[in-house]
Amino acid sequence: MNVQTRLSEAIKHFWSTRTQQGQNQGSGTGNKDAGNRSMVTGGKQLDGFIELFADLIEEEGLPRDFLHAKQTTLPGYFRPAKDWDFVVVVEGELVATIEFKSHVGPSFGNNFNNRVEEALGNATDLHTAFREGAFGTSNKPWVGYLMILEEHEKSLSPVRVAEPHFSVFPEFSDISYARRYDLFCTRLVRERLYDAACLLLSPQREGLRGGFNEPNSDLSFLNFVTSLQGRIRTAVLRRRPSG
Repeated sequence: MNVQTRLSEAIKHFWSTRTQQGQNQGSGTGNKDAGNRSMVTGGKQLDGFIELFADLIEEEGLPRDFLHAKQTTLPGYFRPAKDWDFVVVVEGELVATIEFKSHVGPSFGNNFNNRVEEALGNATDLHTAFREGAFGTSNKPWVGYLMILEEHEKSLSPVRVAEPHFSVFPEFSDISYARRYDLFCTRLVRERLYDAACLLLSPQREGLRGGFNEPNSDLSFLNFVTSLQGRIRTAVLRRRPSG
């Protein structure tokens, strides 16, 4: 499989589905959701990524029966359960789970904070549930986080931070939302909240043709996939009878 070509196809699917949903929503009633909400609530935008990861995992020797994009509910510790985006369960063992997220303008401010809080909470909840035996196995599940950010003037321009009482860490001063996501994803992995993170920037016009950028090689799609494949190979080997 040509991974980069398939990644471009997933990017194209994301933008084309999003655009189509925006055009179709409200066509029957004449009423549209305010702003871009119609494109956010339509779903299916990231199906291209789900299919890509399913193919990659299947190529490693794991049957699709173990891959779930619909029945993805996992128990939590601070809440009863959460629906993840993609889950790999092999013979009763949670092998891997992935969260796919996107952030498209025009609003990058409050939505950035929401994405951060959500990702931190999801990881903390999952890891604590694992520690408390929710998944019935001693093998820690692989957890991944993938973000598609619209490459836009507003996501690339420096943003000031309010500091009424205390100074923020210097690396956050006057940086763009794209750079904030870069730092965020990097620290998710360094703090071991996620085993791998991927940050993809894609302008809408070029994205409709499959165009994207990877601002940080440590957060590249290849690194993300390589990390996941290592965990999948271990699961495949454990299924094979010895001798």
